[in-house]
Amino acid sequence: MTAAVFFGCAFIAFGPALALYIVTIAKEPLRIIFLIVGAFFWLVSLLLSSLVWFTARTITDDKDESIQKYLLIFGVLISVLIQEMFRFAYYRLLKKANEGLKIINPDEPPPSMRLLAYVSGLGFGIMSGVFSFVNTLSDSLGPGTVGIHGDSPQFFLNSAFMTLVIILLHMFWGIVFFDGCEKKNWYTLLVVLLTHLLVSALTFISPHYAISLVSAYVIMVLMGLWAFSVAGGSCRSLKMCLLCQDRDFLLFNPRST
Repeated sequence: MTAAVFFGCAFIAFGPALALYIVTIAKEPLRIIFLIVGAFFWLVSLLLSSLVWFTARTITDDKDESIQKYLLIFGVLISVLIQEMFRFAYYRLLKKANEGLKIINPDEPPPSMRLLAYVSGLGFGIMSGVFSFVNTLSDSLGPGTVGIHGDSPQFFLNSAFMTLVIILLHMFWGIVFFDGCEKKNWYTLLVVLLTHLLVSALTFISPHYAISLVSAYVIMVLMGLWAFSVAGGSCRSLKMCLLCQDRDFLLFNPRST
């Protein structure tokens, strides 16, 4: 039973991201590099967030529960802010890299920024999902029985679905964020930041899984529609993609250069 829970939750959380990687990234070495660099940027943001939280925890009273509660909220806020700062830093790096590729090889068009936004967002999401769920996933192998002390017996399943939504949201946030930077629509960046904060805040009500999961998935659907729109998607392109007639339409859309 523990093995079934382990593999079931693992495929729920990481299955869609793995499928996206295999279908759209694995065959292109340059995309793999951008994905790994995006994951590295998220790791550095996590390291910096951890240092800030550890410093704040050190200078406060560890035994005061009220202080620790507000410190946890502070840590989430700082972590989200730093992640979005590193997303912007990665955008600037990719922008410079694209300009360099145009100079080095003017005959071959460089990757579009929307393609890079998708790849980097997926890199952010995969690394975020791994760090947020790997310990929980390892606990699913036992020993122990979830819910024996009155907690929800669906803890692992709910954690898997929340990890999935975080991974996909990072991908959508990346696309929308890069589009906002390209068009200098700074309110778009603010929306990404606020929705990121909102989804992170939903984890504070984790025992109420119906509220947190439904709210997170509503935000994911809305952000997905927004990302689909700014990536140049249409009903025609969606139909062609679903029929496997042009699965790379959005990645090579001429409007995305």
